[in-house]
Amino acid sequence: MPHFHQNHPKQPPDQRKRMLETPVNRLIPTLAAPTIVSMLVTSVYNMADTYFVSQLNTSASGAVGVVFSLMAIIQAVGFTTGMGAGSIASRLLGQDRKEAADIYASTGVAEALVLGAAMAVLGLIFRGEVMWLLGSTPTIYPYAMDYALYIILGAPVMVLAFTLNNLLRWQGKANLSVFGLATGGVLNILLDPLFIYGLDMGISGAGAATLLSQCVSLSILTSFFLRGKSDLCVTPGRVSRSPRVFLDILKQGMPSFFRHGVLSAATMMANYNARIYGDAAVAALSIVTKVFNLIQSIVIGFGQGFQPVLGYNYGARRLDRVRQAVWFSVRTCTIILAVGAVIGFGLAPHIVAVFRRDDPLVIAIGTRAFRYQCLTLPLGAVLVFSNMFFQSLGKSWRAVLLAVCRQGLYIPLVCLMTARWGLSGLEGAQAVADLFAFVLSASVIFHYFKTEFGRE
Repeated sequence: MPHFHQNHPKQPPDQRKRMLETPVNRLIPTLAAPTIVSMLVTSVYNMADTYFVSQLNTSASGAVGVVFSLMAIIQAVGFTTGMGAGSIASRLLGQDRKEAADIYASTGVAEALVLGAAMAVLGLIFRGEVMWLLGSTPTIYPYAMDYALYIILGAPVMVLAFTLNNLLRWQGKANLSVFGLATGGVLNILLDPLFIYGLDMGISGAGAATLLSQCVSLSILTSFFLRGKSDLCVTPGRVSRSPRVFLDILKQGMPSFFRHGVLSAATMMANYNARIYGDAAVAALSIVTKVFNLIQSIVIGFGQGFQPVLGYNYGARRLDRVRQAVWFSVRTCTIILAVGAVIGFGLAPHIVAVFRRDDPLVIAIGTRAFRYQCLTLPLGAVLVFSNMFFQSLGKSWRAVLLAVCRQGLYIPLVCLMTARWGLSGLEGAQAVADLFAFVLSASVIFHYFKTEFGRE
């Protein structure tokens, strides 16, 4: 395990004062700005793979969508350990219990290394079976195999990078976390055309560029811990021997695991239903998914900025500030998403055409799916923040429920609607799932504020 040691026994008092006293309408945007940039860059370099690979052919474009399910699983593990350890450490820092916070941070890193290595080994052994399971067609399969090889090899790197990123973010040091991920993201964008076309590696070049970029990100994030930029001390000597600590991290990170894991399952189910209509349908849904991930990354980044505010203030029993943070964040991001929905609805065919201009079938399918999702896009703020709210407060079962509801509802809906309405049902299933998930999420968080929050 890496030795990220530093000598400062207590967190800086100015940081704790800042998290507990700065007005939330100034504090959250300050913390959210770098995390939004981080999420945007991550989404952009994922889209860069889709863009450059899509210029090869439609089957290669579909392969990126297939392997996206695998990447979602890897990210799910990294967010599980990072969000689990980070959320607990944040509340402990709010209580001024730094030594306990260090134990959870160190244990989270150890878990990340073990789980990432296990995923790489299993992925290499069962790579072929996994590609079929994720929804490859016979023409997409060889491209998916080549691209997935590098993604699987990079699993330990990606899991550890996401864990360290979240440990920094939960301390309120989002500017450091974004620098690590953003640097790797920019490098990925630059390397994609070089490897794919310049070195004539084809789709394998996109995978190699992603792996190299993730290694750079991990190196930068690790350096922040080695150089004492983190308030948390990560060292092998502080890894807990208690199974309870490992289980606590998994329990607290489980909403993130289910959120990303169910996303992977939903993408796989979409591919299964789309391949009935050929590679163009798989490619179109892949393009729409990547673009909407870019739009939604703004809300997720904003939420990652407000989560440490919730963790600190809930730990310090400043419930008034917790309430202010939630409503400020929901209101702000709903407005942002509404504007994005209007713009996206009008520009949908042009956006899809950027990726596959020479395939009118991809453009037609993608445009309809894009516009359906624009109709429910403004509901995304409640969907994201309700889940993050309960995770920040340590309310695991509610967080898990809301983390899985959106894509969990999509899985049966896409099967039922495709069977009933064919391609139109496939294109509109996500929007219908979003509507039902919004009703559930709004009901759960409203009930909690009305019946339990004020008594705690």
